[in-house]
Amino acid sequence: MNASWDSDTPAEPLRISALGWVRATLRGLLLAVLVFGGLALLLLLRLVEAPLCGVNRPVTPFLTMVVCRNAFRVLGIRFEAEGDCMREPGIVVANHTSWLDIFALNARKRIYFVSKSEVASWPGIGWLARATGTVFIERDRRKAGTQKTLFENRLKAGHKLLFFPEGTSTDGQQVLPFKTTLFASLFDPDLRQDLYVQPVSVVFTAPAGADVRFYGWWGDMDFAPHFLQILAAYPQGSVRLIYHPPVPVRTYATRKELAAACEDIVRSGHARLQAQAPAQH
Repeated sequence: MNASWDSDTPAEPLRISALGWVRATLRGLLLAVLVFGGLALLLLLRLVEAPLCGVNRPVTPFLTMVVCRNAFRVLGIRFEAEGDCMREPGIVVANHTSWLDIFALNARKRIYFVSKSEVASWPGIGWLARATGTVFIERDRRKAGTQKTLFENRLKAGHKLLFFPEGTSTDGQQVLPFKTTLFASLFDPDLRQDLYVQPVSVVFTAPAGADVRFYGWWGDMDFAPHFLQILAAYPQGSVRLIYHPPVPVRTYATRKELAAACEDIVRSGHARLQAQAPAQH
């Protein structure tokens, strides 16, 4: 972890010009049509998909991918990814910078996010999360067993679950130590031999001249101002992802060893992407 990490020091907000407000309005409208139009279509498809396929979702995740990929086109943020998405059963883990991670990680792969239970009640985001099959968990050790069973059931259904082992979002300039709790479900005797973990490194590069932490959303930062600032930005920056080779769970004795290995991989990829990013002036 970078010793300079300080979650109490947010990036300086950019002043939004008159043209910026126009840009934010147009992008906001287009994004709303894309996201909520996609949500309406997804819910209609689920009316057919749910009774026929139950917990399996053979169609609607592809719609989510289309929506998320095009969200970056609307925002003007360049999207790049390298590496292959895993075909093996298992989970995906990634570092966590911002709410934009949801779009970035859904843009290329059929996944189901694991999120804290509070998100389910958030206006807009909560509706989207529930509709796309997000697994909600509570940070209560007394319910760890129940949540482990929920994880196992989703994995047995063939779902690719994705969670952020850092446990919080950051300013995007470093990778925090991985928490190990959610790795426990992978060591179920009925699952362990066949499951894999795919680490993914995600790096956002700020627009030229902006604070390097421009896309980061952490601590007590309010969503609305951050969202508005990104809608108004011109030029925009970029997001790059590395899909690392999947790691077989069976080669690790404990969840702590597995989490540490995944952390090292994500951290290494994160550092490489940062080193390749253009210098800010």
